[in-house]
Amino acid sequence: MRRARFVYFASFVAALLLGLPSGPKPLIASPQDAPGQRPNILLITSEDNGAHLGCYGDKNVATPNLDKLAAEGVRFENVYVSTASCSSSRGTILTGLFPHQSGQFGLATHKFTMFRCWPTIPGILAADGYRTAVIGKLHVNPEKEAFKGCERIDVGRNNNFLRRDVRAVARGAGEFMRRSEDPFFLMVNYPDAHLPFLRQQYGLPKKPLDGADVDMLPFVGADSPRLRDAVANYYNCVKRLDTGMGLLLAELEQSGKADNTLVIYQGDHGAQFSRGKLTCYESGLRVPMIIRWPSRAMPGLVRPELVMTADILPTVLDAANIVANAETPRSLPGRSLLPLLDDGNVAWREYMHGEYNASTPGYFFPQRAVRDGRYKLIVNLLQDRPNPIERGYTHTSHLPGRHRHGTTQDEIDASRPEVRRAYATWREAPPMELYDLVEDPCEFNNLADKPEYAEVQQRLADELRDWRKRTNDPLLDPEKLERLTAEMDAMGDDLEYGYRKDPNFKWQYPSYLYSGMK
Repeated sequence: MRRARFVYFASFVAALLLGLPSGPKPLIASPQDAPGQRPNILLITSEDNGAHLGCYGDKNVATPNLDKLAAEGVRFENVYVSTASCSSSRGTILTGLFPHQSGQFGLATHKFTMFRCWPTIPGILAADGYRTAVIGKLHVNPEKEAFKGCERIDVGRNNNFLRRDVRAVARGAGEFMRRSEDPFFLMVNYPDAHLPFLRQQYGLPKKPLDGADVDMLPFVGADSPRLRDAVANYYNCVKRLDTGMGLLLAELEQSGKADNTLVIYQGDHGAQFSRGKLTCYESGLRVPMIIRWPSRAMPGLVRPELVMTADILPTVLDAANIVANAETPRSLPGRSLLPLLDDGNVAWREYMHGEYNASTPGYFFPQRAVRDGRYKLIVNLLQDRPNPIERGYTHTSHLPGRHRHGTTQDEIDASRPEVRRAYATWREAPPMELYDLVEDPCEFNNLADKPEYAEVQQRLADELRDWRKRTNDPLLDPEKLERLTAEMDAMGDDLEYGYRKDPNFKWQYPSYLYSGMK
C-alpha cells in the first residue's frame, strides 16, 4: 500500500508541476499529526439547486432533514461552484481544478473532455486503501479513468431525470456502508432538482406545492402564474431531495458508522431559471454546502468565508490524512476547509473566482468572474455577439412544455424597468458587468464604467487578470479564443447534435488549447 501511495502521488505531483503554475496556497492546509482512525467520507451532490433551503432562510419550502444536518454540522454561507454547468462543475469537485485548467469545458454527454486524466478524489482515496463507490450520474470525461477503482452501485433505473426513487438510493447506499470493512468513500449524486421539474414521484413529496403556495424566485425578476407553477415544482424537487437526504442519513446511522463519517453536502450549481444556471450571476454560482463530522465540526456553526467547491478535494485529503511529500506543488486553487469547522479565526481568501464556457457548443459564451466581500465583476469574452444563453431561456416555444421554464419576452416586458434593463444586459452583454452584492443581491443594476466605481472595477479587473495568468487560462490568448469560438460555431447550429452519435467524433480544442501540457 505504501508503494502504491507513493507512486500515485509521484504522478499527481508531476502532472500538476507540468500543467499548472505555482500559487500561494498549499494542497493540504492542516495535516493531522497522527494517522488515527481515518474517517469514512460521504459526499452528496444535488443537481441544479441554489441555496433554496430552510436553513438558508428560504420560506417557500420545508427542508427538515437538511436543516437538521446543518444544526449538527457547519453551514457555509458563501459557497461558489467553479461554473454553473453540470459536467464542468463536477469536474472541479472531483479534481480540484477549474474547467479552464482541466479542459472539461462543456457537457460530457456532448463529448467535452478533460485534456488529460487528472487525479480525482475517488482515485486518490482508492490508491490509499479506501473502498470507493458512486451512486448516480458521473458526467465527466474520460469517465472510466476519472472513476477508476470506484464501484458503481446499481439502484436500477431509479435515479435519473425521469425516475427519482430516493428510497432505492438510500437502500443501495446503506448496503454498501454496512458491508464496508475498510474506510469507505461514497459519492451520492441526486437528480433533483434538475429539469424536468417533477411534481411528484413515488409518492414524494407527500404534499406537493402549487404555484399559489410560493413566492417568485427574486433573481428572475419577472412574475406570472406560469412561472410560479414552475417554481412550485422546482421546490417539490427540493422537498423530495430533502426526504432522500433523511433516508440516506438514517441508513448511515443504522450502519453504526455515523460517528466516524465525514458528511459533505453541496449543490452542483444554481437552478435552471432565467439568469440562473449557465450564468456567472449569484443565482448560477452560489450553492448550499454543509459539513458534518461528529467531534470535529462544531454543531450549528455558520461560516461566512468565501468557499468554493474546489476546496472539496483538499478537504477530503486532509481529513483522510493523505499528505504528499514536500514537493507537492502549491498550485491547486482550493484549500482544506477543516480549519473552518470550529469558531476560530482563520486567515482566508479575499477573492472568489468563477467562469462559464459552454454546456453545448450552441451555448458557448465564455465569461470570467471575480468577487470580493461586496462587489462582483463579470468579464464577457465574446461581447461582440448576443448571448445565446439568454436566447435559449427566453425563446423556448419549440421545447416540450416541461422545459418551458425560462422567462418569456412578454413576461420580461411586463416587469419593472430595472428588471428589463437586467435582461437587456444579459442579452447584449457588455465587456464588463459590475454589481454591488450588498445593495443589489439579484444583480439587476450594472455599475460598470460608472466613475464612482472606477477604483473598484479596476481593482477587480486586475485581480481577475492575475488569476487567469496564475491558473494558465488558455483563453487569455486571443488566437486560442478565436480558434475555440470557430470550433464551437461549426457545431453550434447542429440542433440534432449529430456529432453525439458519431463514434469517431472528438473535439480538437484539447490539442491546441493545451499544447505542450501533459
